[in-house]
Amino acid sequence: MRTHYVIRGMLLVCLFINTHLLYAQSLLGIQVISKGTPDAFTPQRFVPEQPVMAALQQLPAATLPFNPADINIRITERGCVVEIPLGADEQLYGFGMQINSFNQRGLRVRPVTNDSPLGNVGYTHAPVPMYVSNKGYAILINTLRYTTFYCGSNPRRRAIAAADSAGNNTPALSTDALYMSKDQDKGNMIVDIPGARGIEIYIFAGPDMKQAIQRYNLYAGGGVLPPLWGLGIKYRVKADFNQQQVLKMAAYFRDHKIPCDVFGLEPGWQTASYSCSYVWNTKKFPQPEQLAADLRQQHLHVNLWEHAFVNPLSPLYKPLEQRSGDFPVWKGLVPDFADSLTRNIFAAYHDTAIISKGISGFKLDECDNSDLGSADRTWSFPEASTFPSGITGEQMHQVFGNLYFRSFYQLMQQHDQRSYFDIRQLGAFASAYPAVLYSDIYEHDDYIRMIPNSGFCGILWSPEVRESGSVTELVRRTQTAVMSAQTVFNSWYLKNPPWLQYNTARNNADSLLPEATQTEQTIRQLFNFRMQLVPYLYHAFFQYAHNGIPPFRALVVDYPQDANVYNVDNEYMIGESLLAAPLTGTDSVRAVYLPAGDWYDFNTHRKYSGAQTYTIHCGFNQLPIFIKSGTLLPLADPVPYLDAAQPFNITCYAFGPGNATAGLLEDDGETFAYKQGKYNLITLSWKNGHGSMQRRGPLKAGMYKIRKWVPVL
Repeated sequence: MRTHYVIRGMLLVCLFINTHLLYAQSLLGIQVISKGTPDAFTPQRFVPEQPVMAALQQLPAATLPFNPADINIRITERGCVVEIPLGADEQLYGFGMQINSFNQRGLRVRPVTNDSPLGNVGYTHAPVPMYVSNKGYAILINTLRYTTFYCGSNPRRRAIAAADSAGNNTPALSTDALYMSKDQDKGNMIVDIPGARGIEIYIFAGPDMKQAIQRYNLYAGGGVLPPLWGLGIKYRVKADFNQQQVLKMAAYFRDHKIPCDVFGLEPGWQTASYSCSYVWNTKKFPQPEQLAADLRQQHLHVNLWEHAFVNPLSPLYKPLEQRSGDFPVWKGLVPDFADSLTRNIFAAYHDTAIISKGISGFKLDECDNSDLGSADRTWSFPEASTFPSGITGEQMHQVFGNLYFRSFYQLMQQHDQRSYFDIRQLGAFASAYPAVLYSDIYEHDDYIRMIPNSGFCGILWSPEVRESGSVTELVRRTQTAVMSAQTVFNSWYLKNPPWLQYNTARNNADSLLPEATQTEQTIRQLFNFRMQLVPYLYHAFFQYAHNGIPPFRALVVDYPQDANVYNVDNEYMIGESLLAAPLTGTDSVRAVYLPAGDWYDFNTHRKYSGAQTYTIHCGFNQLPIFIKSGTLLPLADPVPYLDAAQPFNITCYAFGPGNATAGLLEDDGETFAYKQGKYNLITLSWKNGHGSMQRRGPLKAGMYKIRKWVPVL
């Protein structure tokens, strides 16, 4: 029997495998299996954009390493149990932005929204019920229920009769033999979805890891292209600063020639913060619109902190009172963002009362549930909550960040203005959202691990810099921030920038470091490195938006056959050609594994042969980056702020003896016009010792000027 099944505009041919199981085969390498009655509220229901069909059609065909018909779905009184074949040597990654784990093979993982990590069980700011295999595919379980994945950790018990089928007369099997799967592997993937009466499973084919991730991101609408200014430096001022203190800090940045593009205001800008009023505190900010105008005159965009819980004194309270959950948070409403009208009400108020006054973006806090690891952390709404739309409290927690952000995303599209938000929770199918995750955790090793982990599931992560234990630690944290999706210094409890005093108490007492001037110079240099990398980063993000390739990703994504990178969680790729290897604490040296090929040190241009581990040194005023041979790297002269109308002066470095090419994106830097093809693609070429530039597109030239070409051999 044949039928048709339409998923977001893609025509899929479906075959009945049995009475209840549907198997959907897509010509675009995306398959869907379903059984029973799936939940009404799923991650797929809230995908923000249509699939990027043109890019999906360009990906090569792929053969899965298993037969999808071998996926077993059982519906029991408990819920749904899914069993998916795994090969003996498969390596598994993903489940959202995992904090304390990387390679998930052999683990039991429960990706649940939580504001604090709890060991390596899967609690996270970004729960995505999807894993990616180094064998070249990804599988997403389309559910918002709290789901447990047994990643080959619990092989199914074999019956004694089956074990003895070879005809031997062994009287008994050992305990180990009873629990050994037939092909001696570590067991299949077992997925436990309590309460579900049916389930959908999405399979994203490769043929390799990168292309499987591409299909997932492209299905969700592609990756995000931030506004150009979003790739600069973001500085969040102290929470209790007033209007004059904010302007004084802005003047400090400009007077000291420290690059910066965004100033963030913390909770004190509102009349009430826990819960939120969304009303300016005019005692501290008597002229908020003038503040925004003054900052924009200095080329600084304004970002405001808030969370979604609506204070009884807020103008939003009455309009949302009947459109919210039945449990308050900090005496405030929890809006039912699963309902489009609720989102529209929330968005319209922000548009009129806040955004129209000159605000460019928001930091969306506290949308990641209270700490499930502590019994006294009960501030958030319980899983037993009910909402007018019918979504449950458990499901709402898993998708709260996506839906909260969607309120703002529709405004950005209406105004044709891109932005770049901070957010504490995102889930599945969020790659098109211009929002970067952050966290109140502060372990540097975790911060680094979360960068490669984020790339498996369409998430971006920014490791904030706050206080430190030493100048060395501050510098190492800054280097990591410079080499991430967003460079953020969050001084919400620091009166002075942390490079003037890294100790919190002394900072707030204005007791600055004896070496403050020297430390400021180091930070300025590192910020300038960030500004040099922006043209390269901007094009990497265009590849994310256009082709679904994550701009920050684990080495295993690019080198899935190299067993040496299967567990490397403290190095990662930036774009196609740069490998970052951050240092932590007071370290000045670290071991770095470089995959096959030749690599060059960003700072010294020393060449290293790949497939080896090296001990490398990184100074304060350097970045621990290695460049793949065959790379043409465009580096800009540093600028104090980013503006598409301000041309970048580019020096192109050709690494290695052969020919090389690179790309640059040229657009207006701010609107969504690039989605209608209103951009130029610049191809830089290095051939036979000479460089050239070709520009294709409808726009006038002006964003890039090539100053010189430098070979690095």
